[in-house]
Amino acid sequence: MSEWELRVSQREIHRMHVVRLTIEGRETVGRAARLLGISPRQMKRLRRKMKERGVEGLLHGNRGKAAWNKTVSEKIEKLLELAQGRYQGLNDTHLSEKLKEKEKIAVSRATVRTILRQAGIAAVRKRGVKRHYKRRERKAQEGALLLWDGSPHHWFGDQPGQCNLTAVIDDATGALLHGVFTVEEYSQSYLVCLLQILLDKGIPLALYMDRHGIFRRNDDHWSLQEQLAGEQTPTQVGQALRELGIEPIFALSPQAKGRVERLFNTLQDRLVQELRLAEISTPQEATSFVNGPFKADFNTRFAKPARESQTAWRLLPRGLDVDRICSFSYQATVGNDNAVRLGGIILDIPPGPRHRGYAKARVEVRHLLDGRWRVYSKNEMLLETTPPVVQAPLRTLRRRQRRTKIAKNRKIAKAITRNDRIKSRLTHDFGARDT
Repeated sequence: MSEWELRVSQREIHRMHVVRLTIEGRETVGRAARLLGISPRQMKRLRRKMKERGVEGLLHGNRGKAAWNKTVSEKIEKLLELAQGRYQGLNDTHLSEKLKEKEKIAVSRATVRTILRQAGIAAVRKRGVKRHYKRRERKAQEGALLLWDGSPHHWFGDQPGQCNLTAVIDDATGALLHGVFTVEEYSQSYLVCLLQILLDKGIPLALYMDRHGIFRRNDDHWSLQEQLAGEQTPTQVGQALRELGIEPIFALSPQAKGRVERLFNTLQDRLVQELRLAEISTPQEATSFVNGPFKADFNTRFAKPARESQTAWRLLPRGLDVDRICSFSYQATVGNDNAVRLGGIILDIPPGPRHRGYAKARVEVRHLLDGRWRVYSKNEMLLETTPPVVQAPLRTLRRRQRRTKIAKNRKIAKAITRNDRIKSRLTHDFGARDT
């Protein structure tokens, strides 16, 4: 007796008997079809299958196989092994995506959640009680408003110390435009993001940001020129936005920039694990990874189409030097030796036409993002250095304060002190003589 005979039902035995009668000629096809409750056409198919494959041709094709929508025990064991091993720390949705893409295990998020909870594996991050906030409607056009922010976090897992990620998203679509990893939150990281967006997309209309000192001055020290102008001198990032005609919008609270805050929540949940799986442990490699395969996959999953197909991106004007705009700007005075001294750097200016010198001239010094230095005089570039071999993080140099008044006051104080000493000596001498 074969294996299928042990699992055959009485109904199937009856069907086999009737079909055998039609093959032997002891029963017509029409009467046999009425006995089985099927059409004559189906009856002819059963006769043909039985002639070709015998009795096994009448059995269902899925007999002995697991159902297509049933998660078998082997898959469950494999899923639990991966969830506690290679993909440890991934949330339910992220884990289901990785199982489908990397392991060829097509399991829904709900099934993954059920299996993990039944196995006693708690969720990676518990969702708190959602507070009610007034939702701000998205911009209708792409490029109308960008949001950027920085997030210090342990992006490389168990490595000591935190690393900062500066990211920019579009408000209309929620798409990730650019991201930069740095050791700390620098002005350089925001200028790098701005430069790359200008080259890739164009000039946006506005930028939404917090009230960090990188974007605006938060001190109460106003110079005489600032008081006359009615505004403070902008920061390096603020100066770049002003030259490009980008409107800066400052948030009054962290809740006001909820979209970029949710972005970093998603990145902290996903990107940390993606960097671990890719075995990336340096900011340079992480920056290339974020702006490469990760950004494409992220935008495919989470970005939404804008309500209007027409974009608000402005084209770069012809001849616009974006490298000069997205750089650190300083004002300096050329010395008598035709050299500019700034932050311990000496820039020797070559002679101009007819061996013209620039001593005592007021010039603009630009420190580019790639490490080059440029010196301008009335929009005329006097000097451009080559980029350094080893590029260190750029920092805003301290502006040198004029000490003319301080020096004069010191001279006056010394003179007063000297006169007091002379008077005291004279008084002492005359007093001794009188005695």
